[in-house]
Amino acid sequence: MEKQQGQLIRSLGLGAATILVVSSVIGSGVYKKVAPMSAELLSPDLVLWAWVLAGIISLCGALSNAEIAGMMADSGGEYVYFRRIYGRFMAFLWGWSTFAVIKTAAVSSIAYVFSQSFNAIIPLPHLPESIENIQILVFKPFENAGVKGLTIALILALTYLNSRGLRGAAALSTWITRLVIVGLSLIVLSGLLFGGGSMANFQTPSVNFVSHNWTDFTFIKAMFAALLAAFWAYEGWNTVGFLGGEIKEPHKNLPLALFAGMMIIIGAYALVNFTYLYVLPIDQIVHAHQAQNEIAAVAVVRHFAGDTGAILISVIILITTLGCTNATILMPPRVYYAMAKDGLFFPRAKEIHPTFHTPNPALWMQGAWACLLVLSGSFDQLTDMLIFAAFFFYGATAFGVFVMRRREPAAERPYKVWGYPLVPALFVLFCVALIIITCINHPREAVLGIVLMLTGVPFYFWWNRKGA
Repeated sequence: MEKQQGQLIRSLGLGAATILVVSSVIGSGVYKKVAPMSAELLSPDLVLWAWVLAGIISLCGALSNAEIAGMMADSGGEYVYFRRIYGRFMAFLWGWSTFAVIKTAAVSSIAYVFSQSFNAIIPLPHLPESIENIQILVFKPFENAGVKGLTIALILALTYLNSRGLRGAAALSTWITRLVIVGLSLIVLSGLLFGGGSMANFQTPSVNFVSHNWTDFTFIKAMFAALLAAFWAYEGWNTVGFLGGEIKEPHKNLPLALFAGMMIIIGAYALVNFTYLYVLPIDQIVHAHQAQNEIAAVAVVRHFAGDTGAILISVIILITTLGCTNATILMPPRVYYAMAKDGLFFPRAKEIHPTFHTPNPALWMQGAWACLLVLSGSFDQLTDMLIFAAFFFYGATAFGVFVMRRREPAAERPYKVWGYPLVPALFVLFCVALIIITCINHPREAVLGIVLMLTGVPFYFWWNRKGA
């Protein structure tokens, strides 16, 4: 008897799609990344410029992505775009990289921050030291067992929620995003009004700051290191494209959601980080980074609101990371579904639940791999590599604007990228620069990122041969 198959349905309007852009981006980065960025740049105004610059660059990528997304709105995001622009192999390579590291490592990392924040409020149990120190190859799967256990439980619970239907998962993201915006607004208002800060803090660099010309390679390396940290906070803006087959009027609403969502995020990040740097001298923020025992946002709020304020901000971080984990889990399985339909992924991933209209096998495959990354404890390193991998593909999408304008000039384009050809060209050039400088500054991470991306090549030839 043939198994009953459901189908994806268009249930998301512009508002819900915009909320999903915001909720899939605002995670742990807005609370944590000001500290490593401050340690690199040692100047409050340069840190704020780095946040704005990273936002503008991400917006250029989102606008370029929006033209392609509007042309090819369907479930699968870049997989669908690359298949049409560059062919099956490039599409597969992106989809495999998404599964192997880009999105599963993001799920693991964000969920882990949730558990760390929970542990700061209510300490989680540990296993006996003899068990936690068990090492398998280079991994300690039972180390920090309570935090890892809660992380895995959260991933499985949210995977289950997403398997019960898109509306419920999207509704959760909507409510959490509203709470996150309220929470970030409270940080800004309370910090600026009652934080005891001063513009002198914002205008005073670190005692270790040395001024460099902006063309000096020392400054360029420091700025790119700070931008890498900021890009982790902006990571995820493209994932709403994965839901192209489930958005109402996607050719119109998908580009609008990308633009509106990114403008909200850039504004929020600029305000929140200005508040951090206004309340605390930059050397104290750098100290929080060096101590590695406190999230920068918690240090800022504790400064003017004591332990009660620190607990409150920890709860806000809990809510934020819960929403971001949910949104990050929700979208990528649509990629694996599209790949499986083409015979380029595990065959069960193309199954859609007949009642809930969700790609359940793909969701659970993603959840299982994300849990293994949690146990490995290696996901922090993987998140460093995922920015390198992601920007290779972001650049390829933006370059696709030029390819499609030349190859299909008469094709319907509900949205044409603003500032063409300058905006997509600048974004492609930046992606090339980021990749080159990462290879120079972090050759180990760059090589490991490339290796992980290429682990799927044998699978490609196996699945491609079977489908031939």
